This record gives sequence, structure tokens and C-alpha cells, in this order.
Amino acid sequence: MTGQRAATPAVSRRAPSLAWPIVRDAAAVVVASVVIALAANALRSSGRIPLVAREPYQVLVPCPEHQGTASSLAASAVDVSRRNVVLVDARSGEDFGRWHLPGALSIPFDYLEPVSRQKVREVLDRRPQQVVVYGDGEDPDSGEQLARQIAGAGVKNVHFVKGGAPALRDKRGGR
Repeated sequence: MTGQRAATPAVSRRAPSLAWPIVRDAAAVVVASVVIALAANALRSSGRIPLVAREPYQVLVPCPEHQGTASSLAASAVDVSRRNVVLVDARSGEDFGRWHLPGALSIPFDYLEPVSRQKVREVLDRRPQQVVVYGDGEDPDSGEQLARQIAGAGVKNVHFVKGGAPALRDKRGGR
């Protein structure tokens, strides 16, 4: 028996299939989740959420903006000597500390937080005939944005300085 191999019977050894238990467990999780969601929806105190939308969803909905209109003023048109003109500096407190117009009210503008009712009240308490807001002079200008928010809060005759604090400093020769 040299050169010949002994014939061995072909035995098929397959690994047990793992697919069925995974599919079964996933289906059980899905069914349990659906049952819990439907029960929670049925028990909502504020009313059921419809399973099918009655009207199409608005996907791109603009954020509500409480913006009013404010007109621009050239730096040369700002008269700080006029009575009943409230000057508002929209720059950071640090920038305000370095330079600001005499008598200006510091209300730092934040792009994420609207101007508070308390700050609007501070402006109104000065009984302005005109409100002049100046900011950093960049694009977008913090002064323009704050002026629009103040106007949106109900303050009348609000303006912003085109070019902001840099334009005012150049006009006044200050640093």
C-alpha cells in the first residue's frame, strides 16, 4: 500500500448558523420598541401624535427674528452734543473700556443671545428722541445688528453708524 492513501469518508462539519438568532433578537427589539412607542403615544396627556402627517412637514423653516428696521448714519452725521440722543456701544466691554464716545451706554452685542428687556429698558429710561448704535464696523456689523434688535423691541428712531467705532474714532481723531 505504498503510494496509496486510505480513503476517508467526506464528513461535512459546518459551523452553526449565527444569522437566525441575530435576526430573531433584532425583530424582537423592533416589535418591543413599536409596542412601547404606540402605548406611550396613546397615553400622552397633550394628545396623540398622528402616525401619518396630515400636511407636509416644513423642513427649512427660518428662525424667528425679532428684528426691526434701523437706518444707517455716516460717522460725520453723529452729533454727540445733541440732547436726548442715546449713544449705544455694541462692542465688547473690553473694547468699550479702551475707547467709547462720552456718555455712551455699553450693551455688548451677542449673535446668539437677543438683547435683554432690561437693556432695552435702560435705553428707554433715558427718554431718547434718537438712538445711535455703533459697533465694531465689521461685516456683519455688531452695531447694525444690535440697532435692529433694539428697534424690534419697540424703540423708535434707531440708527447705526456706518463703519462703527473705527469710523467714529477717525472722525474724532481719537485712539
